[in-house]
Parts: sequence; C-alpha cells; structure tokens
Amino acid sequence: MRPLAFVCICAAISLRASATDVAFRLVDAVGAPVADAVVSLVALDAPAKISPPAEPLEIAQNGQEFSTFVTPLVVGTTVNFPNEDKVSHQVYSLSPAKKFVFPLYKPGTRGTVTFDQPGVVALGCNIHDWMRAYIVVLGTPLFGKSARDGTATITAVAPGFYRAEVWHPRLGKNETREISLAASDITARTESFTLALKPDRRIHRSPEGSGGGYK
Repeated sequence: MRPLAFVCICAAISLRASATDVAFRLVDAVGAPVADAVVSLVALDAPAKISPPAEPLEIAQNGQEFSTFVTPLVVGTTVNFPNEDKVSHQVYSLSPAKKFVFPLYKPGTRGTVTFDQPGVVALGCNIHDWMRAYIVVLGTPLFGKSARDGTATITAVAPGFYRAEVWHPRLGKNETREISLAASDITARTESFTLALKPDRRIHRSPEGSGGGYK
C-alpha cells in the first residue's frame, strides 16, 4: 500500500472514531414532550457536503390527509405526491421557498416537485381545508425529527463548531444555540430545549370526512 493512501485511510478511520451522536430533548413550557420538531446542525467552520437522495421521497394523500405532517429533507430532494385517496385533491404551496400547485388531480395520479432552496414549505389542499403539512428544506445533511417522546438524535457528527437549530410549526422563530464538539467527545451529547409553542390553530376536520384529522 502506498504511504499516502495509508495516511488517508488512517485519517478517515480516525475521523469516524472521533464522531459522536448529538441527542435532542424537546419539551414545551409545562414539560410535555414535543413531537414533529425538526432539529439540525449547521457547520460553522466548514461547508457541509449535501447529497440529495437518488430516489424521490413520498408524501401521499390518503384518508383525506397528508401521510406525513412534517417532513425534513435536504436541498435538491425530489418528492412524489401520489393521490391514494378515493377523491380528487388540489395540493398547493404559496411558500417563498417553493410555490407550486397540482391542478385537480384524480385518485391514482401524482405530482412531483424538486425542492431546490432552503426554507419551510407549507402544504395545503384547495378542496379540503383541514389538510395541512410542512416540508422543511435544509442546507445541511445533519438533521432529524422529534418523535412522540420529544427526542431526536443526529448520528456520527464530526468534531467542529455548529449552530443547533430547532423548528416547529407552532414556534414563532427557530430556537438556536452554538455548540462545539471536540475530538475527545466520545459519548453522546445531549441538547435540551424548552419551546414556547403558540396555540394549535389547525382546522377541525369536517364532520362528513373520513379518517383522522388534525385538531
């Protein structure tokens, strides 16, 4: 093996060995866990390499709801929006990060969008007012979404300086803080956030609708 190749391999192994996990614990003002929060780490000392997934993601309409309320993804990701319902939909977004509309499309058809700039994209349906969802387009590959227990983990984070960010649809603005990860940090790092959430203003599901709704 050539000396330079050996050095590169050793450096890569060393970097992986020094990487650590960053866990997030998210609660509201009364200490209840917060689900559907998007957490991310933005590198401050070196630009992160972003590689969108080769295959499109999918957000379906089923039971007159979006299949996922909050979807985080990296810039450049393509998303399919299949209509798996028994009724037609007209999915749209008026958000600056991505404006689009799928004119009335029937069951069994789909629309496709590539999200090419960072930002929050609010989804709706012109036919079913209660249908709401969010896509959070990120300029970093280091992200996650909190589960029902209010926890999320970003794995294998390399040493460096980062800005930790938390987004939630009921936050007035992102919660942020700067963190430093040293090569000596070999155990998981935990960042706790208490979020001041606004009241939930989601529209009640129409009584004649089928399936569960957001309240």
